[in-house]
Amino acid sequence: MMSETKGIILAGGKATRLYPVTKGVCKQLLPVYDKPMIYYPLSVLMLAGIRDILIITTPQDTESFKRCLGDGSELGIRIEYAVQPKPNGLAEALLIGEKFIGSDHVCLILGDNIFYGHDFQVMLQNAMHAGGATVFAYSVRDPERYGVVTFDKNQKVISIEEKPEHPASRWAVTGIYFFDNQAVSMAKNVKPSPRGELEITDVLKSYLSKGRLNVMPLGRGFAWLDAGTYDSFLDAALFI
Repeated sequence: MMSETKGIILAGGKATRLYPVTKGVCKQLLPVYDKPMIYYPLSVLMLAGIRDILIITTPQDTESFKRCLGDGSELGIRIEYAVQPKPNGLAEALLIGEKFIGSDHVCLILGDNIFYGHDFQVMLQNAMHAGGATVFAYSVRDPERYGVVTFDKNQKVISIEEKPEHPASRWAVTGIYFFDNQAVSMAKNVKPSPRGELEITDVLKSYLSKGRLNVMPLGRGFAWLDAGTYDSFLDAALFI
């Protein structure tokens, strides 16, 4: 029987770059133009055909998300909630979601990432069925802020680094990750990084070492917005 793909939205963190606004309101519930921010990653999962979704957030914000989205029945989906008490890294979402994921595949998406592009639905479907792990890469001006992938001359990924001081390329890993059912066991082997977090990049490195990491570049006609700062937040609202 073919595995289903479930979705996890990571909507925790302190959002210190958006202080003082986020002292009173969770970042992913702030309006981006005419919708709460979390509607955008939610719509990406729905575009991929994913209907079982887990939202991971902080203890103090869980009820706010429940008031906004409920159990998902109004949207034709099923939503569950889980708590990440402290921002211990993206890979921890796989550990928190272990029971939810079960024997299925999973798509992890960050709650402040916004995607737009022609045929994006086709790319999502391809990523979902590619096997192993699949991520999207986007060319940016400030790659040192992100996980960075490097390709060889045949466009095959040869390395991935988390926020390198001297990036080897401008290709940043975007905030959407498709994994097969090995992701949880790989996340269990991740050790905290120097900044004390369980890095999703280390999970991706495990897939790369096994030759099972797929990277799909998002070229012209695509937009990726990381609405985690005031400038990018404004850019996202103006773009939409």
